[in-house]
Amino acid sequence: MQAQELLTVLAPGEVVSGASLAERAGVTRAAIWKQVQSLRARGVPVESRGTAGYRLPWPIQLLQLPALRAALPAATRKRLGALELHWELDSTSSEIQRRCVDLPDLSMILAETQTAGRGRRGRNWLSPPGLNVYLSCLKRFEHGFAALSGLSLAVGVMVMRAVETLGLQGAGLKWPNDVLSEGGKLAGILVELNGEYQGPCAAIIGVGINVRLTPALHEQAGQPINDLASLAGGDAPERNRVAAALITALAEGLVEFEQHGFASFLSEYAHYDLLRDRALRIQGALGEMDGVGAGVDARGALLLHTHDGLRVLDSADVTVRPA
Repeated sequence: MQAQELLTVLAPGEVVSGASLAERAGVTRAAIWKQVQSLRARGVPVESRGTAGYRLPWPIQLLQLPALRAALPAATRKRLGALELHWELDSTSSEIQRRCVDLPDLSMILAETQTAGRGRRGRNWLSPPGLNVYLSCLKRFEHGFAALSGLSLAVGVMVMRAVETLGLQGAGLKWPNDVLSEGGKLAGILVELNGEYQGPCAAIIGVGINVRLTPALHEQAGQPINDLASLAGGDAPERNRVAAALITALAEGLVEFEQHGFASFLSEYAHYDLLRDRALRIQGALGEMDGVGAGVDARGALLLHTHDGLRVLDSADVTVRPA
């Protein structure tokens, strides 16, 4: 019995004996224990119940392509390129990168778990199976990189649209590409560009959404994090529904961005902007400066009121914190 099969058996959240698992798989109980340890090492909170066996603290829903497709609007299904679900990848964005030449526009690749999920500035994105959603999308553009100004901010708005489609409130956007709730990271966005500066080019857009986090994951994250379960009052939304909402928001939003650019998202971004009118400290290659957030401009640059006047920050390679 492999880790994937074991997680499928444990998914309902009921106690399952080691003996029955071993009999079902035709292996020893020691082999079952090894797979239990494998799931725990990946971040899955498998509990031991003594001689009774093993269980999860709550039921989980594994991602399933038929359920995903059924949850998508017909217009979205027609618009998509490839739609793939993998048990394990190094990262969904790396998989698209490897196959970028062959994959059609608006291809979406999901994985139950990632061994090398990537966040901003090369940070690891914790990716345990069965708990969250990890997805990357390929979007091709006829124009070059300059036409994609503000894309990561627009994707943030798309994620917020998906969250609100789930009936959840209480999240917002922190420039340039973080989705936060109650001060903790709810979702991360990583946009990587391929192609020519003058065009054509392609964007590989990776999104990770925390659906349900464990105490161990909070400790490992190294920063405040939050999940959809907390926004929902403790009951996590179904993961297939979360993934379908995200796929729909990306498929619709990226076409909107292609046609109208970030200007089409500017007012929505302002609604979710967590930095506007906040005292901020900016740290980057040019040193440190303090000011008050003044929103973003039509290109997605951060505006900062300082003692020396209005500053425009184009580079996302800075750290923004409350002053």
